[in-house]
Amino acid sequence: MSAETNIHEPQGEARAGRGPIRGEADMEVAPGLLRVRQLFVNLYFYGDSGGGDRSWVLIDAGLPYLEQHLVDAAAERFGPGARPAAIILTHGHFDHVGALPNLAWRWDVPVYAHELERPYLNGKSSYPPPDPAVGGGAMSFLSRFYPRGPIDLGDRLQTLPADGSVPEMPGWRWLHTPGHTPGHVALFRESDRTLIAGDAFVTTKQESALDSNLQLWAHVRRPPAYFTPDWQAARRSVELLADLHPETAATGHGRPMRGEELRRGLETLARQWREDAVPHWGRYVNQPALADATGVVWTPPAVTDPQLMALAALGAVGLGLWGLRAMRSRSWPSEDMYQG
Repeated sequence: MSAETNIHEPQGEARAGRGPIRGEADMEVAPGLLRVRQLFVNLYFYGDSGGGDRSWVLIDAGLPYLEQHLVDAAAERFGPGARPAAIILTHGHFDHVGALPNLAWRWDVPVYAHELERPYLNGKSSYPPPDPAVGGGAMSFLSRFYPRGPIDLGDRLQTLPADGSVPEMPGWRWLHTPGHTPGHVALFRESDRTLIAGDAFVTTKQESALDSNLQLWAHVRRPPAYFTPDWQAARRSVELLADLHPETAATGHGRPMRGEELRRGLETLARQWREDAVPHWGRYVNQPALADATGVVWTPPAVTDPQLMALAALGAVGLGLWGLRAMRSRSWPSEDMYQG
């Protein structure tokens, strides 16, 4: 399958080779690569516009309950009823596989993931618990309620080829980039140095509901902290991607970026990882969760959540003030007693 024709060149700053690529939510960020945004998460279509059935690849599958959005977007891009030839997963978190349980069967399509990601996609293991104590934003606080799997894709689940090739995407190779999840992968095309990074790094402050939804500007940042259980592995993955010197990066969260600002941001993130990326406090800061081919085998104990403690303190103060007011209203004489 070819995706080297019918390309719409990114406009604005992207054309100048610097900074974030600005434009609509659904936009072509590199030859044949279309970003499709669902609220705070990105997924990608790869293939020629108008290519028809089985002419394209879906990379990640977005949020739960938005299956029809993907079907409609694919029909608009590739033609009515167009199904992908394959689905490639960077990882299996709920916001990247939300539509899969229905779409994989509806489209009768193989789904490819890294061997170490399989337990979370074949019903064998849930991901480690999130860490709501990190990041300080609403997305972090709410992470305690996010689904963490597993889902079960049955015999449609396939393992990525050991030679690094990407099914139905000639010219691309996959790279193991663990840390955010054990089997996280990024995809790289050497010919134009295009990187599909997944959540190995992102370009928005994903812990903040405001930043992750508005996406007013793009800047290279750590992976979403609340769902990252191995910070040392995550650092090595960022170093690996920085060494690629990508020209364009399409991430799982935030606006795509390209050019010198992208490369400089990646190099700075890798160099200043301890200062800029690793939280000062959190469940996985000093000890990572441990996983193998069967799934999660050990997690460190939970830590105190500062946001939860602050809410509890505010609640206690409010309850105390309410009680004091109630006591005063009952015990103090009313003004009516001194009249007449």
